[in-house]
Amino acid sequence: MQVTLGRFITLEGGEGVGKTTQSALLAEALASRGIAVVRTREPGGSPGAELLRDILLSGATDWAPAAEMLLHFAARAEHVAKTIRPAIAAGQWVICDRFFDSTLAYQGYGQGADNAFIGSLIGMVGIVPDLTIVLDVPEDIAAGRMRLRGLAADRYERLDAAFHARVRQGFREIAMANPCRCVLADASGAIQAVHTAVVTAVLTRFAAS
Repeated sequence: MQVTLGRFITLEGGEGVGKTTQSALLAEALASRGIAVVRTREPGGSPGAELLRDILLSGATDWAPAAEMLLHFAARAEHVAKTIRPAIAAGQWVICDRFFDSTLAYQGYGQGADNAFIGSLIGMVGIVPDLTIVLDVPEDIAAGRMRLRGLAADRYERLDAAFHARVRQGFREIAMANPCRCVLADASGAIQAVHTAVVTAVLTRFAAS
């Protein structure tokens, strides 16, 4: 029996845009339609990649931008091999909280790593999302949401407002440069309103599936 390949959907955006919440709601919505879903994240998503996540987010080491970028791609290679590709091959839909666009936005636009080099590494990943939803929120709203979390901030969340502004602009430019893959969604409203927009974007893209 031939197995139909699954789909690969990524949710992107800066801190406080609601990616984790929206990925969970999207997974529930797809599952309610009888679609087998794997929900994952970056950095992380497989045992080896989760080890690298701990290293990257702890802030224990002040990485050079190029070294940090390569660590993200090392985690991504493990994640793709151990989690994403097997799930898609089995006919499951993969919803991933961050993927290679985050490296371009954070390490490229945010920290000044070479965007062309990041692009060459993206080409080596060997897999491109079928759909990327970029959640966009003004910096003041995102900062307010992070304050309300009540959780210890990771090293990226602790970076200054100028960094987060560059990251947001990076994501917006990525979305505009890739209109066939990316949907830029206003995520500043209520959770349910954003969820409706996300589900609409997904069902519109895969209506013929």
